[in-house]
Amino acid sequence: MTPSQASAPTPSPRPVPLAFGDLQGCRKPFQQLLAKAAPSADTPLWFAGDLINRGAESLATLRDVIALGERAVPVLGNHDLHLLSVSAGIRKSKKGDTIDEILNAPDAADLLEWVRHRPLAHFEDGMLMIHAGLLPQWDVSLTLELADELQRALRAPNWKETLAGLYGNEPNRWKPGLKGIDRLRLTCSVLTRIRFCNAEGVMDFSSSGGLNAAPAGCMPWFDVPSRKTADVTVVFGHWAALGLTLRDNLLGLDSGCVWGEKLSAVRLARDPAERTLTQVQCESCRASGGGN
Repeated sequence: MTPSQASAPTPSPRPVPLAFGDLQGCRKPFQQLLAKAAPSADTPLWFAGDLINRGAESLATLRDVIALGERAVPVLGNHDLHLLSVSAGIRKSKKGDTIDEILNAPDAADLLEWVRHRPLAHFEDGMLMIHAGLLPQWDVSLTLELADELQRALRAPNWKETLAGLYGNEPNRWKPGLKGIDRLRLTCSVLTRIRFCNAEGVMDFSSSGGLNAAPAGCMPWFDVPSRKTADVTVVFGHWAALGLTLRDNLLGLDSGCVWGEKLSAVRLARDPAERTLTQVQCESCRASGGGN
């Protein structure tokens, strides 16, 4: 053994990420949960989308996450895209939205620029995080390819034109030959909106309820047989009516904080037996009524 070999330091184990469900502008519960989970200062903090909207402190919550710097690993959710759409004049604010304070902030342009440059999917150490779900035909490689196409389009100079074309329920099934805005719209629908689909992966957007509200012939996207992402652990949010869902290869973290339920965070250990769940009760932090 050479002296250099003898003195080589042992690499420190990488900190295990801590993943949060949908914050939706619920700043106080987020601060309480972060204090309760007490991650080390170098622990990556993953966020499964919908950082803002419906909760009473969307602007402050967004600033908190941005202030985390590179520790924060959020993916875009449908409410985050809604913020961008309203800012671009593509959509109008809805009853119950709490995004005006972001749009009216003196540094709104910088805040929106940060949101627009977030990814649609994140994969690391066998963990795949998206906001809503996946189609059974998509493996990790295809998911990341499609997510990259969409996020590059949203970062391009003509991003408003792209964003305006992402709304709509068609196409509702994956075809490898899809191109252009249809391909981007399908990708967006899957990654930020899906809940139910049939065994062939045809999406149905008629229900946002729990498992007992599945449309005829449909099932939750994650229960479709032969799903090609079953070999990795998928982390997602979006589905408050589903509630906290913890399986060895599936972590559904939207536990309905904005609806007065709980905010959840899970330590993403590779071994499911080593994962830890931390929760705080959320007194309703909604500013007013509105859907999800």
